Amino acid sequence: MITLVTGGSRSGKSGFAQQLAERLDAPRLFLATCPRIDREMDERISRHRREREGKGWETVEEPLQLAERLRSIPAGTSVLLDCLILWISNLMHEAEQRGEVLDEERIAELTSQLGAAARSHQGRVIFVTGEVGLGIVPDSPTVRRFRDLAGRCNQVAAAAADEVFFVCCGIPLRLK
Repeated sequence: MITLVTGGSRSGKSGFAQQLAERLDAPRLFLATCPRIDREMDERISRHRREREGKGWETVEEPLQLAERLRSIPAGTSVLLDCLILWISNLMHEAEQRGEVLDEERIAELTSQLGAAARSHQGRVIFVTGEVGLGIVPDSPTVRRFRDLAGRCNQVAAAAADEVFFVCCGIPLRLK
C-alpha cells in the first residue's frame, strides 16, 4: 500500500506520516532525502532522529536514488520517505552541476519509477511531500521551475498512491 502525505511547510505532515508508520506492526525504515548542507540543517536532522529514537526506526539517507534504494529494502518493512520536495531540489542541483536542466517530463518519469518501486515493495510505503503551489507566483525562473516540478511530481505520486492526505494546521484531511 502506498500513502502520500502532503501539506505546507510546518503543517504537521511529517509527524502525521510518522504516526501512521508507527501504528503498523512491522520493521520501520526512514528514508531521508535531506542533504547535510549547513549547521542548521544538521541540527534539524539530529532533532528528527531524536524524535524517532526508541520507536524501532532505522534511518537511511539517500538524496537521489530513491527507486533503487526502495528496491533494496527487505520485504515486510514499512518505509517512510521524507521528502519528495527535497528530492526534487537534490535532482535539480545535480542536473545543474552537469550543465543540464531537469524538466517536468524527466521528473514525471523518475516519480513513475519511484511509484513502481513502491508498488513492488512488500510492505507499506509512505511518501511525504510538500504542497508548494498554493502561494504567489515566484519571481525567479528557477523557483518557478521548482514549483512546476514539485507539482508534476506530486500529481504522479498521488495517482500512484492508494491513499492521499493533506495536512493543514496539524489536521490531516483524507483526499483519496
